[in-house]
Order: sequence, then C-alpha cells, then structure tokens
Amino acid sequence: MSRFQRWPLLVLAGWLTLPDQSPACDLGGERIGDIMGIQATTTPDGVVRVGWPRKDVRVRVDGLPLRPFMGLGTWAAFQKSGEHAMVMGDTVVFEDEVNPAMDAAFRAGLDVTALHNHFLFDDPKVYFMHIGGSGCPDELAKGVRQVWDAVKAVRKQRPQPAKQFRGGVPEYGKLDTAGLARIVGHAGSLEDEIFKITIGRDAEMHGAKFGGSMGLTTWAAFAGTDDLAVVDGDFAMTAAEVQPVLKALRKADINVVALHNHMIGEAPAYYFVHFWGKGSAADLARGFQGALEAQQAAAEKPKGAGKRPAGERD
Repeated sequence: MSRFQRWPLLVLAGWLTLPDQSPACDLGGERIGDIMGIQATTTPDGVVRVGWPRKDVRVRVDGLPLRPFMGLGTWAAFQKSGEHAMVMGDTVVFEDEVNPAMDAAFRAGLDVTALHNHFLFDDPKVYFMHIGGSGCPDELAKGVRQVWDAVKAVRKQRPQPAKQFRGGVPEYGKLDTAGLARIVGHAGSLEDEIFKITIGRDAEMHGAKFGGSMGLTTWAAFAGTDDLAVVDGDFAMTAAEVQPVLKALRKADINVVALHNHMIGEAPAYYFVHFWGKGSAADLARGFQGALEAQQAAAEKPKGAGKRPAGERD
C-alpha cells in the first residue's frame, strides 16, 4: 500500500480520537435560549443565564405583595467546565410543586443540592430548590426545562397551591411496632402513640468527637394505624449519600420537605433531609429501609465512583 493510499486510514484514526466537539457540547446563549424557550443572557465572564419570574401565584411576605425582583425568581446559570459545562440554579417552588420538580430533576440526571425557605410569614409558603449538574450544555438545558415544565404542569392543573398532601388524614392509633422494627432492621421506642426509630452517626468538631446524643441522627417517627399512617424524620448524610437517599425516598413516594445543613465545621460535613410520607405503615417502613440501604451502598462506594453526567439516568 502506498503512502497516499494510507492517508484515508490515518485521517479516520485521527478523527476517531478527537474529543467530542459536537454542537451539543458547545456553550452558547442563543442555543440555550432556544432549548429553554426563553431569552438567555451571557455575562462578561462567559456565564449563560436564563430566568423565570414567578408571577403566576401572588405571594405576600409580612403583608407585602412580593414582586419577583425581590427574590421570587427562578434561574439557572451555565458555565464552561473543561470540555463540558456545569449548571447551577434555584427553582421557586410552592409546596405541591416540590416533589414533582425533584422527580423531574432526577429523571434528567440533575442533582438536588438544597431545599429550604427564604422567607418568614410568606403566604402561600414559598420554597427554593437548588439544582446542579455537569455535562453537555444541551442536555443540562433540557433537564432544567423539564424541572420548570413540571412546576408549570402542577399550576396548570391547579392555579393555587394545595393546602395538604393528597390522601386521607390518619388518626392516632395502634401500630404493629414489632413489624415495623423488623422491616427497618432497627429497634424503636413507643411514646404517645408514636413509634420512633433513631440511628446515631459520628463526626468530629473542634477536635471533639460527637454523635447521636448531640443530634447527629437519622430517624423516622410513625403515627396512625397499620392501614393509614404517616412517617416523618431526618436522614443525616455525608455529601456522597445525599443524592442516593433523595432518590430512594422519592422512589418510595415519600415526600422530601427540606434539605440543608444543621452544623458548620464538622468533619465529615453532614447534610440533613427531612421527609413526610403517607400510606400503609408497612409500606412507609419499607420506603425508609430502602433509603437506608441506598445510603449504606453510597457510603461503601469508593470516593468519586458512580458520578455520571446529566442526561444519564439510574
């Protein structure tokens, strides 16, 4: 074979080893805006931003009708990161929008990094769900749009935020506490018709070791009857455990109601997710136990393993 005949093979081999330079991995404001269906802006430092002012529900804070520029705006920002991009954002959510938005984020391969309030004396109650992710900008933008579309779908179905979770309201009564403990795999205590299971963890702060007695606990409290009960509680999680626990809770149809820190300066750093579920007591116990299993699996996974770009689903 002559050197001229070899050229096509050499060119093909070189093309196969080039990094991904497809348009989907290029960060451009116009392209992001087209995907999101709104105009995007690009800052002087190259960050592409999109925003959505929440004007669809009227909110009062401390009696003042709140306008979006006072902090009632949903936004997402995209920045180049190596050959790909990263996204961060803050989604304004009302109580009945929280878990649909979270489910949409997980389906899109995004992380949920916080869920909390920004106001007091707000009516209706407003929460903020922070999201993040990395990957090709196109996939990140599609994921953010799915989150926003999920929020809009809730409001299209019901213009005003709901006042409670769907389903009946249980009455305090008798629970099969032995059965619940057996499902979860941990003993609990019964007080005032509430069965509570508490699991301590350990950390260090200011050179002192501390644990469950100082509030570093995962717990679940069950109330109601075997047929219709509620469960609420906390998961104390290291950073690597947060997303697996959130996903496991949502897979079990247990509502996530807050995600934040309780301490500053502890090692390792811990995050806390608060949850509320409603259904049969046994199903709720199985959901809690499934989240414990997901947490344990994440804790045992080598550091840095298992992280995938946005768009890749579990």
